[in-house]
Amino acid sequence: QVQLEESGGGLVQAGDSLTLSCAASERTRSTNAIGWFRQAPGKEREFVAAINWPSKRTYYKDSVKGRFTISRDSADNPVYLQMTQLTPEDTAVYYCAADPATRTLLAGRANYWGQGTQVTVSS
Repeated sequence: QVQLEESGGGLVQAGDSLTLSCAASERTRSTNAIGWFRQAPGKEREFVAAINWPSKRTYYKDSVKGRFTISRDSADNPVYLQMTQLTPEDTAVYYCAADPATRTLLAGRANYWGQGTQVTVSS
């Protein structure tokens, strides 16, 4: 059973930057694809970004392209989500997710989920 632990959330002001980290308890085929999702109050969970290993191909929600960067240096290292030019619309609980297949993450599903980390952007 893979466990995912997110960190790095917090309260920032509009225009600020924040970096989230997702660490997996073990390196398995189930962590080939790791992604970030978010859920704002009263809204459904939505896909934000994903990265595939070993290709390192990345995928982004349209509204975060150019502002967010997902990265992964190796199969064993954490996955980072660098968020810049944050707006109040980015306020949500951000969840890390892992799956053997990137297409599963892009479909909004995953085998493993983290507990989430709160990101609040004040105007």
